[in-house]
Amino acid sequence: MLTDLEIAKKTSLLPIAKIAEKIGILEDEYESYGKYSGKIKLSILERLKNQPDGKLILVSAMSPTNFGEGKTLTSIGLGQALNRLGKKAIVAIREPSLGPVFGMKGGAAGGGYSQVLPMELINLQFNGDFSAITTAHNLLAAMIDNHIIKGNELNIDLNRILWKRTMDMNDRALRNIVVGLGGSANGVPRETGFVITAASEIMAILALSESRADLKRRLGDIVVAYDNNQQLIRAKDLDAHRAMAVILNDAIMPNLVQTTENTPALVHAGPFANIAHGTNSILADKIALKLSDYVVTECGFGTELGAEKFFNIVCRNNPIWPSVVVIVATCRAIKFHGGVPQKPASALQEENLEAFAKGLKNLKAHILNMKKFGVPVLVAINRFPFDTAKEIEMIEKLCAELKVECAPHEAYAKGGVGTIELAEKTIRIVDQHQNPQKKFLYNIDLPIEEKIRTIATQIYGAKDIVINTKIKKKLDRFVELGFGNLPVCIAKTQMSLSDDPSMIGAPKDWVLTVSDVNLSAGAGFLVVVCGNMMLMPGLPKVPAAVNMDVDDDGEITGLF
Repeated sequence: MLTDLEIAKKTSLLPIAKIAEKIGILEDEYESYGKYSGKIKLSILERLKNQPDGKLILVSAMSPTNFGEGKTLTSIGLGQALNRLGKKAIVAIREPSLGPVFGMKGGAAGGGYSQVLPMELINLQFNGDFSAITTAHNLLAAMIDNHIIKGNELNIDLNRILWKRTMDMNDRALRNIVVGLGGSANGVPRETGFVITAASEIMAILALSESRADLKRRLGDIVVAYDNNQQLIRAKDLDAHRAMAVILNDAIMPNLVQTTENTPALVHAGPFANIAHGTNSILADKIALKLSDYVVTECGFGTELGAEKFFNIVCRNNPIWPSVVVIVATCRAIKFHGGVPQKPASALQEENLEAFAKGLKNLKAHILNMKKFGVPVLVAINRFPFDTAKEIEMIEKLCAELKVECAPHEAYAKGGVGTIELAEKTIRIVDQHQNPQKKFLYNIDLPIEEKIRTIATQIYGAKDIVINTKIKKKLDRFVELGFGNLPVCIAKTQMSLSDDPSMIGAPKDWVLTVSDVNLSAGAGFLVVVCGNMMLMPGLPKVPAAVNMDVDDDGEITGLF
């Protein structure tokens, strides 16, 4: 079997002009960023406003192992298979963050014969989007400190500044820092910190904005601090939002690339699902839906994270709604949730039917989660060479008991050809459910605490939640300020349905611990931090970065 890099090198990429032409994008509706990448102008939505939308396919997963279970791989393979079946399909996925690329996971653009290309471009500061988001975020931080040292006319309370700084790298040393040291010329000393760029509210805003005007409004609504009278200070109070929008002027345009089979792919925005809302941009989805019969989009981690947020946050105020949810499952993840350790990796490759039976409870929980939104469910088994027939049969038996379709695929080894059965079942399900109706998990007007409790009990399987007095006061203050009717975006571990990564399977009789609540007024949700979740990740003992290199000809190795 060839490596990802070898497969990418042997792929005959089409010029981006050919990919644009293939899906009906006019020459003046995109800008080329090199030979194989481009950005789609937002003006295309005006031309296509009367064009009927295609069908949206949402790809999610069961709770993963540290290796990842192949959501992006499955999304790409499914898109390629749909095109092989004569359908006009587009893949719409998130941009990778450099933090995970150099940390745990390495490259994040699919793999094998189901990749989005050019992989080096996509994985390394893709068309400058993450850089623009980082710069816009830090411009606002700089303007806050500058305003304070230049007289503080807004009467900002130095102890209640909410806006931190950001960078697109895992660096735990920056979680808590002090700025302004070295004398009055260097600012006012105060405590602050960093979040990773994917956790920046600006990343969420970019992903949720529907136009440049909407982007600018949302940027202006960012709450950066309280004044000494405990009133809100926003980015627009500092006159920062317009300059931030200037920095994001190109970043708001979705990126157009292609897969290993020349299937068009829109790769845009990259909020984490365990910290933020975990989906690509609304603009990418809307444009793709106007240009195709089917759009395959993915949301981060398990259904309890990216998919729950896709339904309750992304879809709440716009017409987007999926026609089917594809849940990616792997035999190794099932065994992990049945108690098989991740190290050595070979342990997850061995047949263990007792552990497998236990681990199926995790997949079952994710299937039942998605049924609560009234959307048909299809389980995609990302099949590995070491999976056994008995293991596959046990998954199929569970799906039959739950009355959901199931299909194994080999998108990694065979690309679209290896994903035909999954594509055929997807088409059949979509054809049988032509007019999906929206069904949210909670009413937006519920008290904040009840919204959190609803997600915890109905999606995570908790028996209740616990919120200490200090955090309850923050919630009460948010309600007083008029933010009680926002949806909630829960930040928690992706390794478990619970807030504790050691609780595998489908844990019961546990209590969700709310450790903090933050306001993202521009994005339009409250971030509820649970357990020990950090908004700035750290590197593992042996980062993926140590295996990367570049030679004198510019050839990169070790990225995958």
